[in-house]
Amino acid sequence: MRERRVWPHLRAAWGDPLAGMERLVDAGGGAALARLFAGLLAGWWCYVPLHELLHAAGCALAGGTVTRLEIDALYGGRLLAAIFPFVEPASEYAGRLSGFDTGGSDLVYLVTDLSPFLLTLWPGLWAVRRAARAARGFGFGFFLPWGLAPLVSLPGDAYEIGSLLARQLPPWRAAPARDLLLSDDVVARVRELAALPDAPWGGFALAALLGALWAFGTVALASWTAARLGEPPLQRLPPPAASAARAPGGGE
Repeated sequence: MRERRVWPHLRAAWGDPLAGMERLVDAGGGAALARLFAGLLAGWWCYVPLHELLHAAGCALAGGTVTRLEIDALYGGRLLAAIFPFVEPASEYAGRLSGFDTGGSDLVYLVTDLSPFLLTLWPGLWAVRRAARAARGFGFGFFLPWGLAPLVSLPGDAYEIGSLLARQLPPWRAAPARDLLLSDDVVARVRELAALPDAPWGGFALAALLGALWAFGTVALASWTAARLGEPPLQRLPPPAASAARAPGGGE
């Protein structure tokens, strides 16, 4: 019985997007898909700067200091730079908190990393489901990046969260392994580790695993939260034959 209650939330990471798109196409065809992709672009454009600002807010609220937050001009970096003195409207990424001081505290660092994912817990997945059930393609697409942000962050924030946890363990608690594990860019970190003779690959693998578990676990928690707020996991539509069999006069 417990597995039946837990599994729908664990599968929300892929179940909700698939079931939602199926519902939209069934209700509105190609036009619904067009609205979905328009919403996806708009949602991503809004989510990126908000995500980065929440990193900065989390750091400050936890006791750290922020000196440089990069947000590409494409995502409103210039406008935000006029409001926040620490924002730099240029970045090799869409956005990145590149200048901050945690005072050497991994707990402050962890809060900094985790803060933006409050948007996944709410309104993220709750809003995705609500839009799908109302056949609102734009709204469904708009909130998808919010609801699935932990999965999008697997090579970035999720790995960094995992590395903060992994380096609490004795094999990687001391320098240089402690510093080598920490990164918000998995690809760049792999390149750096590959150039070292005694790279802490075991710690890297553990950090990646912990990051993935955190990402899927956070989406599952968001699913549970949405269900408690009246939006249970989306269900796939029955195949046409099954629908016809249940319709009046359709089937035996």
